Amino acid sequence: MYQGACLCGSVKFEIEGEFEHFYLCHCSYCRKDTGSAHAANLFSKFAKITWLSGESDLKVFRLEDTRHNKCFCQHCGSALPVQVNNSAMLVVPAGCLDSDIQLKPDANIFVGSKANWDNKLEQIKAFSGFPE
Repeated sequence: MYQGACLCGSVKFEIEGEFEHFYLCHCSYCRKDTGSAHAANLFSKFAKITWLSGESDLKVFRLEDTRHNKCFCQHCGSALPVQVNNSAMLVVPAGCLDSDIQLKPDANIFVGSKANWDNKLEQIKAFSGFPE
């Protein structure tokens, strides 16, 4: 059982079941909808989601002629779980979970379209908070 919520706390959910895959997606769609180098998404064909609160605050954007879907809170914009094109596939942005997950990413995908600045990021300085 996993629990999660949006940033403002309006939307809360539980997920029962396990994830089959954990991918870091570098495609241009995921980079644009996260504003980052990649999306970190968990995938399951069998897990079930229960919306505990705020289901009416959800918005879903489906990019026409693609399989790209994004569910988000209409108040704070946080990425939230989505059923892909009304299929059994549940895609869960890893960052919206409040529960710890034991999985590590399986793979980086769509690296052929990754950002040109997304290279050897583990080699740059790291701070536990804002730099002084």
